Amino acid sequence: MELEIDCEGWPSGDWEGLATRAGKAAGEIAPELANARLLVSVLFTSDDEVHTLNREWRDRDKPTNVLSFPMMERDDLLNLAADGPPEMLGDIALAYETCEREAGEKEVPLEHHASHLIIHGLLHLAGHDHVHSDEEAEAMEALERQALAKLGIADPYGDR
Repeated sequence: MELEIDCEGWPSGDWEGLATRAGKAAGEIAPELANARLLVSVLFTSDDEVHTLNREWRDRDKPTNVLSFPMMERDDLLNLAADGPPEMLGDIALAYETCEREAGEKEVPLEHHASHLIIHGLLHLAGHDHVHSDEEAEAMEALERQALAKLGIADPYGDR
């Protein structure tokens, strides 16, 4: 999977490297994401921009930490051949102010929280969800934990 990364409104830092490492970890625990043909756009942006995207595309008039916009059905992803032209899996957008606030509330480094949200977003692009049932939520959280462990990041759900 190749990530196209754009940073606007985030403080200086190695956000591109962080996103690349998170993408690699996600591909190790969800092999369908490791297909070299896949392209994903990752936008590090502001709450205002994510608020606008959330309102326009999801009819939710508020910012959120991460948005995922899949462009491929899960069955198509699972059946994507290794050879061929690039295929756009989807877009992810992270809202700086919300991510920073949540990291502070959780008492974790912003980099760890951003890694978690990128992995979370990538799993959504791959067709995983946590909204429809507790079983789906538990399965998705287990994948997130596995990917974060590969990055040396503590379980973000451990305090429940």
